[in-house]
Amino acid sequence: MKIHPVKVYPSSARLPREGQLAWKIATVAADDAPIERDVAEAVVDRIIDDASVAIAAINRAPVVAARQMALGHPRGGGATIFGVLSQHGFSPEWATWANGTAVRELDMHDAFLAAEYSHPGDNIPPIVAVAQAMNRTGKDVLRGIAAAYEIHIDLVKAICLHKHRIDHIAHLCPAQAAGIGAMLGLPASTIYQAVQQALHVSCTTRQSRKGAISSWKAFAPAHAGKLAVEAVDRAMRGEDSPSPIYEGEDSVIAWLLDGPEARYDVPLPGTGEPKRAILESFTKEHSAEYQAQALIDLAFRMRKQIADFSRIERIVIHTSHHTHSVIGTGAADPQKFDPSASRETLDHSIMYIFAVALEDGRWHHVDSYTKERAARSDTVRLWRSIETREDPEWTRRYHETDPAKKAFGGRVEIFFKDGSRMEDELAVANAHPLGAKPFRRADYIRKFQTLTEGIISPQESQRFLDAAQRLPDLPASDLRQLNIALPENTLAKGRPGIF
Repeated sequence: MKIHPVKVYPSSARLPREGQLAWKIATVAADDAPIERDVAEAVVDRIIDDASVAIAAINRAPVVAARQMALGHPRGGGATIFGVLSQHGFSPEWATWANGTAVRELDMHDAFLAAEYSHPGDNIPPIVAVAQAMNRTGKDVLRGIAAAYEIHIDLVKAICLHKHRIDHIAHLCPAQAAGIGAMLGLPASTIYQAVQQALHVSCTTRQSRKGAISSWKAFAPAHAGKLAVEAVDRAMRGEDSPSPIYEGEDSVIAWLLDGPEARYDVPLPGTGEPKRAILESFTKEHSAEYQAQALIDLAFRMRKQIADFSRIERIVIHTSHHTHSVIGTGAADPQKFDPSASRETLDHSIMYIFAVALEDGRWHHVDSYTKERAARSDTVRLWRSIETREDPEWTRRYHETDPAKKAFGGRVEIFFKDGSRMEDELAVANAHPLGAKPFRRADYIRKFQTLTEGIISPQESQRFLDAAQRLPDLPASDLRQLNIALPENTLAKGRPGIF
């Protein structure tokens, strides 16, 4: 890996493109380094993972709305849409919109956390959609996804967005554009322009993840993907973009991030170096914010020692700054304690999540979030007795650069009314690569079968799994097999709109 210093330059400096981060990202994407076997296997795992959560969410309101919008943009020989028969084609940016929303809705696919948050699996829908529309092969898709993951994760390691209340799709959209460019085999000069436009149009605020969190949380990565497809299309037509988008005097860094005095060190692979960042990402076993994964597993473990939950007086979760300030009491969001809050808000309340996991000893992507479940009086009492506190050591471990030492969990103290207490801690979720039960191919397949059971037929399930596992060898004619169709008349229809 090479470390690239990134800072702001005055316009008079005329920073050459070779010195710009967008150009360096583009050269990595354009570099046809070999795809190593474990990376190829990880790409297949993530495709299966994305599909499992997308189909599980297929008839939820945001997914239905996104699909209905996309259905208004048919295109012969275009991209497929999850749930719809594969012989129907649609414009790739709209297929991205529908499929990206489906993937993100349940908040149950992969993640990577460092200086910033990310869900790298959000890179997959636009790459697959464009590949289908442009008659590309499974090998091309493999190359594009590996590149997108690499660039996305490298940006997340180096540049913090949330500190400045910028939403994390500002790293996602350039990675999606770069991944599409890599998949299409575009030259670095074209990818460079697409990356710049992608960043320029994808800087939005974190209000999407603050207070009363709305369904936009699911649409946001799909919005980024749609913008990325459009950015690549425009760049392929020879159009240029705002430059230098990272380092310029009026750039994203200068005005939206750390300002004119900022300096970031961005790691990127050297020429010919394999792209392996996907191996640093990790999926979710539970449908909840990633910082909650280890704490859910910890709740399952601690509940075995509690005979009567009514004896609990209060609970303190000692954890990282990120967990405390985003999904904990440090966020100062009263909605995080509101039984009538949206699913998206409850998903971002570790107080709610820990209480329900402690009481139930299970976590279900639907049942754990129902209005009835959230309104139970005993749960509300327990939920409102929980607070989080930032612990500098957990914050340090969260930001640890060595993947073997990173931690996303915390230490929990439970205080009982009789004056006794118990405590336990867990650094990483059981499903994490360093956890008690790391996810392997069989686990991804089981997750897919569990989440899609009763929604698609066993035959369709097996057909998709077979196709996904043949990804490196799929010819262009078979790439539509990565779609999944629901039985006739089982797709929900939403309200009418413009499209």
